[in-house]
Amino acid sequence: MTERNLPPLNALRAFEATARLQSVSRAAEALHVTHGAVSRQIRQLEEALGRPLFTRQGRGLVLTEAGERLRDTAGAAFEQLRDAWTDLSRPARAPFVLGCPGSVLARWVIPRLDRLAGDLPDLTLHLSAQEAPLPPDLRGLDAALLIGTAPWPADWRVTPLAQERIGPVLSPRYAGSARLAGSPASALLDETLLHTASRPQAWRDWAEASGLRTTPQRMGQGFAHLYYLLEAALAGLGVAIAPEPLVTDDLAAGRLIAPWGFVDTAASWVLVTPARANATRAAALAEWLTGELASPALTGTA
Repeated sequence: MTERNLPPLNALRAFEATARLQSVSRAAEALHVTHGAVSRQIRQLEEALGRPLFTRQGRGLVLTEAGERLRDTAGAAFEQLRDAWTDLSRPARAPFVLGCPGSVLARWVIPRLDRLAGDLPDLTLHLSAQEAPLPPDLRGLDAALLIGTAPWPADWRVTPLAQERIGPVLSPRYAGSARLAGSPASALLDETLLHTASRPQAWRDWAEASGLRTTPQRMGQGFAHLYYLLEAALAGLGVAIAPEPLVTDDLAAGRLIAPWGFVDTAASWVLVTPARANATRAAALAEWLTGELASPALTGTA
């Protein structure tokens, strides 16, 4: 495409601002020019195009069909330019702030930081443990790694990474491990089960997905966070319920066993970013996370 195939860019900028703000006066104020300058730029576009972009309706302006099409295209193009400029204006190695629940951070992200640094050397990651619900604008974060279900806030760009899978796990040190390892999943209905306040429905979800007619009722020790729950399981204190990626390394090392495997839930692992933020670095991270979640345990975990 040559320059002759492009509209006058100053005129296009004036048109995009007018269409977005629905006012020549507000567009002039936003662009720091006069009302007349914006009007002239729009007329220049209309003359070059050979058709009107706006029609008058009362005291306001209404986009024509051609105007609506140009508004959508120009708006997307200027948004991409703004995103690219913002990204290029950052320091070369500006930190990328990733938020995630503390249990995910401790048990899954931190053990993989060396591998992430080797695979994405240009991404300087700053980790932020997030236990409270995230604000809709993800204030202070470039992205967040979450396990959850829709609906998501409208201001988020959500990239699915993997289906969540959960299952019961226990240590070989647990007193009933030999007996349970050779029993059907229904044997857990008679066990006192460890659970976490952050995911109180996990045992119910697992029982339903496993086709059990009854939900486990005998809840034992409860823990505030998943991290503590899994530490208790590793100590042989009982049977815990856990997302598969958080225990893959322990299973590979023989520290935990999962006699009944794992089942899909309605939740997903997702990477979320502010919808208007530049997605370049987040896209590279999302691709890496997807591969990691699909890969076997880390080597050297025994």
